[in-house]
Amino acid sequence: MTTAAGAPPTQDAPSNLARGFLTGGVIGASLAAFIGGCVIGKASLIALGPALSAAYGLAVFLATLPRRVREAAVVPRTALALIEGLEAVGGEASDVPVRFELSVVPDGAPAFRVRIRQEINLVELPDYRPRGVVVVEYPPDRPWKARIVKRPTPEWERRVAGARLDSVPGPASREEGSSGCAGGLLTVLGLLLGAAVVLLLFRTELFAAVEDGNGASGPAVTSSSSSSSTTVTVTSATGTVALGPGQSLLDQGELRKAVESLTGGTEQRRALAVVVQDRLLTVVFAPAGGPSPGFDPRSLPYDRVPGLVEEARNTLGVRAPKSWQLTADGLTGALTLRVVVAGDGGAGTLEADGRGEVLRRSGG
Repeated sequence: MTTAAGAPPTQDAPSNLARGFLTGGVIGASLAAFIGGCVIGKASLIALGPALSAAYGLAVFLATLPRRVREAAVVPRTALALIEGLEAVGGEASDVPVRFELSVVPDGAPAFRVRIRQEINLVELPDYRPRGVVVVEYPPDRPWKARIVKRPTPEWERRVAGARLDSVPGPASREEGSSGCAGGLLTVLGLLLGAAVVLLLFRTELFAAVEDGNGASGPAVTSSSSSSSTTVTVTSATGTVALGPGQSLLDQGELRKAVESLTGGTEQRRALAVVVQDRLLTVVFAPAGGPSPGFDPRSLPYDRVPGLVEEARNTLGVRAPKSWQLTADGLTGALTLRVVVAGDGGAGTLEADGRGEVLRRSGG
């Protein structure tokens, strides 16, 4: 960040890179453990996936607790700021995420330029215009955490009414320290390595399960390819649909058609999990015989999936999102959808219920 004098501290890029790598590794290992456990019918491995994610979340919480306590003790500074530009970046609720670029002019300190994202109510959105003056609060040691004060005190309202601010030259600092493309690449690398570690540790059981699934006691593997380069593969434990170049499961009707291609026929197969990526669908089927756990994969809220992915890309604070993955499971009884978005500096998760209504967001 460039200021009039004395650049403030920025976040540590190596720390962001390491966190992105670890986050990707945990996501990859958790998914591989869960799907692998379903394939070989090993309950401990199925439970390892959610347990690993929960343990990682707890470890991150405890590791960052001292820093967050120190940051909470810092008294925020109040200042006037000039709106250089603003852009609504999506959202369907009454509060719309808006990206602001501000020239902040504090009393007795160098002015600086900053770029932030903040949710603004649709009714109040017309009150924020380019070249308008607003009141902001920010920690002095973390100016990228600036937030617009929506209800300033009467004293600051009077200062806003009579203020005439000039633009601050120089590039704007961002909400988070930037780690560039390396952050996204390390996150993807961590995801692949995490999945590979789990697969290597349990390769004997997995290969044995595949051989059993191809034997006389189980249905044979079936696969077919259409003229559009779509490949469908079904075994006793899983089913996959891989789309060709230029296609996406977010296209209208594609996800529904892909799921039905795996669940067609007279047998109503239930699923333990459904994993959706841009061009790859994976369904982990419930074991045949006995009570049928899981859920009907045809009950997914198909029409809400593209919107959930778009909302996750725009509202989780993940810079330059490079990949996404939606996982549907009914392990807790009710169908739950989780959209994980990975990009520069880390990943974020959006969780929704079986109707596609957003429950919570985390990460970013």
